[in-house]
Amino acid sequence: MKLYPLALSCALLLAGQATAQITGRWKSVDDNTGEVKSIVEIFESGGKIFGKVVQIFPKPGEDPDPLCDKCPAEDNRHRKKILGMEIIRHMEAEGDEYAGGEILDPEVGRVYRCKLWLEGKNLKVRGYLGPFYRTQTWLRVP
Repeated sequence: MKLYPLALSCALLLAGQATAQITGRWKSVDDNTGEVKSIVEIFESGGKIFGKVVQIFPKPGEDPDPLCDKCPAEDNRHRKKILGMEIIRHMEAEGDEYAGGEILDPEVGRVYRCKLWLEGKNLKVRGYLGPFYRTQTWLRVP
């Protein structure tokens, strides 16, 4: 009996289930204030995970359709609308996590190395700058 094809099939099935669990719409929650900032749609393309902003929740008096003025000038997202912007790029599965890609914080215009993983029903989003990191908990949109 050849177990290799069976094991490979099971691994591919599980990888597909993990991708299916992480994809969808997530409320990004500010880890300092607890406020919902946006809804980000996580999707798979070409075997990698990406995320784009599909809704924002500006405070009263803030621009309801802001541009990424603080994004670096060399970044193709500089002065582009945040709504519809791809802020998570090139994430690859590494076991139960996704890493190897990046996340952009449009409020400060900084790009961070990124890691994503599910913890219960929540999505953990961690951005790294050198040895330092910050983790947010995002909530699935029903």
